Amino acid sequence: MLESCRMERTDSVQKHPLAETFERVWGQALMAVSTAEEEATRCAQRVAEVAGWSQEEMLRQARLLTDRLMGHRKDLERNVEEGVRRTLTRLMIPRREQLQDVELRLLRLAERIDALGERK
Repeated sequence: MLESCRMERTDSVQKHPLAETFERVWGQALMAVSTAEEEATRCAQRVAEVAGWSQEEMLRQARLLTDRLMGHRKDLERNVEEGVRRTLTRLMIPRREQLQDVELRLLRLAERIDALGERK
């Protein structure tokens, strides 16, 4: 009986790759943001060369740009996390703690059923 509960759990994990999909998409989004930050840094260096900025002015402008980009990145992360949270809430997908609680209850029930079966 315990084995069948474990096998069902494995099957349910394989049938629900939602978390894996979100994780993959989140990783791709972070990579895109990192790439954009790198490109912005290169652009700032080119602008500094064309504008004739001193090294000090270039560093100051780069810091300002980096700070703005970091703020935008944090906003993006917060917005994506909030959107995922809202979506998961609407889909009524249980939290990890809830799943662990159900799994524990199922294991206890399986043990009780096994014990009852041994009595007969």
